[in-house]
Amino acid sequence: MNRINKKLEESHKLLSIYFTAGYPELDDTVTIIEQLEKSGVDMLEIGLPFSDPLADGPTIQASSTQALKNGMSSEKLFEQLKDIRKTVQIPLVIMGYFNPILQYGVEEFCRKCQEIGIDGLIIPDLPVDVYQQEYQEVFEKYNLINVFLITPQTSKERIALIDSVSEGFIYMVSSASVTGAKSTFGDVQTDYFKKVADMNLNAPQIVGFGISNKDTFESATQYTKGAIIGSAFIKMLSDKGIDGIDDFVKSILE
Repeated sequence: MNRINKKLEESHKLLSIYFTAGYPELDDTVTIIEQLEKSGVDMLEIGLPFSDPLADGPTIQASSTQALKNGMSSEKLFEQLKDIRKTVQIPLVIMGYFNPILQYGVEEFCRKCQEIGIDGLIIPDLPVDVYQQEYQEVFEKYNLINVFLITPQTSKERIALIDSVSEGFIYMVSSASVTGAKSTFGDVQTDYFKKVADMNLNAPQIVGFGISNKDTFESATQYTKGAIIGSAFIKMLSDKGIDGIDDFVKSILE
């Protein structure tokens, strides 16, 4: 069984952290992954930086720009992660835009992911229809879960289609805006979380965009399986560095 599915079977609410590979420094990637697992994080999204990250807010965009300047690339990331499964057990997901994956070669990218122990991919600009028609067989060949995103604007019909194709969890974008930390969620987001929960989907939902602290984590997970923190974690890395990781995770979970 894929590590993502095993993790989803656990009874507690899941905390996933997103960070940009190669940031703050090029060779920080593995250290950050290992430290996050030690701190009690359930799952990690490793951001593959891209020069035109349309869905990302200023914090993640800035980290992507710096990571690219540092020399991060698909090849470099695979090289850094080649021994990651000797020290890390939790699910690892690569999140990135489709262009770098296409340039690398979709099948070769998937093959490398399987080789080093990546469990899934999140590709915001790969529509579910295109995935089904052109890439699903390749992903399945290499035991990779492709995670799809839904937003408050996604129709019930589209959500049902995504649910029927999903083999892991559905990434539930909390709002229609770009990524970025928020201090609270309003009624609009809560109603949306409840509306999707009431659809009784097969795939669990994990909320991303706007989770920044214990309050937003608990609000986001009231109706869902877990939540993803990205911008707030990257901001902490910018301010405090790797030494701040343990205290950051504890502030969410304790």
